Amino acid sequence: MELLIAILVLALLFDYINGFHDAANSIATIVSTKVLSPLQAVVWAACFNFVAFFIAKYLIGDFGIANTVSKTVYEPYITLPVILAGVIAAVIWNLWTWWKGIPSSSSHTLIGGFAGAAITAHGFEAIHSAVILKIVLFIFLAPFIGMVVAFLFTLLVLNLCRKAHPHTAEKWFKKLQLLSSALFSIGHGLNDSQKVMGIIAAALIAAHSQGISMGVHSVADLPDWVAFSCFTAISLGTMSGGWKIVRTMGSRITKVTPLEGVIAETSGAFTLYLTEYLKIPVSTTHTISGAIIGVGATKRLSAVRWGITRELMTAWVLTIPVSGLLAAIVYWLLEGIQAG
Repeated sequence: MELLIAILVLALLFDYINGFHDAANSIATIVSTKVLSPLQAVVWAACFNFVAFFIAKYLIGDFGIANTVSKTVYEPYITLPVILAGVIAAVIWNLWTWWKGIPSSSSHTLIGGFAGAAITAHGFEAIHSAVILKIVLFIFLAPFIGMVVAFLFTLLVLNLCRKAHPHTAEKWFKKLQLLSSALFSIGHGLNDSQKVMGIIAAALIAAHSQGISMGVHSVADLPDWVAFSCFTAISLGTMSGGWKIVRTMGSRITKVTPLEGVIAETSGAFTLYLTEYLKIPVSTTHTISGAIIGVGATKRLSAVRWGITRELMTAWVLTIPVSGLLAAIVYWLLEGIQAG
């Protein structure tokens, strides 16, 4: 029982860290264009992170991404020590990348940690390779979709607004940034909260198999407090902000105007809603980065700072294997402590 409680606390801590780690994804452009102050922006984003709970529960009617994440590892191989090692590794990697200002994926950190601990404990047969491959594929597809949608949307908007007075257009796009930021924050809440829900679901399923009273038989049996706690934790985390990453996302990839901010956030939101429909966990970091690159590329390819982009892509590719390796080390340490 103590192990289960530790996992629940650490998973919600990870969700909170995810909030301030990924806050930049939905507020970076709105802060860099000075539509809102950093404080106003994080409160705005946090509110819509929480609105996502009601959309998932009462409009969508299920938590499909949580179900996908819980199936990363086959049920017979899901144990509480495996989950604990994965969550500890995810917390360590997330805090380190936040400290360094690297916009890596919290989602892939969590999934990589879970899979890495399971492989260490039971071998490669423990992981659901089809689920892992789908998630890995969308490391590349999510930013690509965001980039293409943003590129085409930018061309469309520029064509429609070519006769508008620049000052009037900028004033309207600053107002529209409030809407686009809200849309992206809802997508962030829908996507990222459910990943932690999936890990908690896996822990409760493992607890059920061990006869622990808090356990559940499947994701469908999750009590309401799980979803509510996950969406609350990410909202509180978002309110704490993540200013180092805001700078990278808001201006270091490419300079962003209010028009471009609206397009990047709307394109990113579209991509997140698409993957929510497909029940595939993706990185909000990858998605908004791809959208910002797509916007910048419409001006000229040199407008995108490709050196920064390469650094981001390196961090993205390394996240799953590094968090998996960290989880393996943590699992061995836990086993050593238990044996001692």
